[in-house]
Amino acid sequence: MPTHDSPAHLVTPIRHSEELGKLVRQLRAEQGLLQIDLAGLAGTGNRFIVDLERGKPTLQLQKVLDVLDLMGLEVVVRRKGGSRHGE
Repeated sequence: MPTHDSPAHLVTPIRHSEELGKLVRQLRAEQGLLQIDLAGLAGTGNRFIVDLERGKPTLQLQKVLDVLDLMGLEVVVRRKGGSRHGE
């Protein structure tokens, strides 16, 4: 479930490729883009966008990052919560 740090920052924890796909699909639709439009802007094939939105887990990471960047998104990696593994 998305949370807001501030009005300008959407924070959505992603743990599965399907969750990322759903987010990309939602934001693409909010931006008024068709899959073919996003593919053209990103310089990828339409099939890549379809697979990304379906949560295909074997997509090329750099291409995924490029599409997210194009959509105004960034990936931030941080430790979960405040606890350490095993505590």
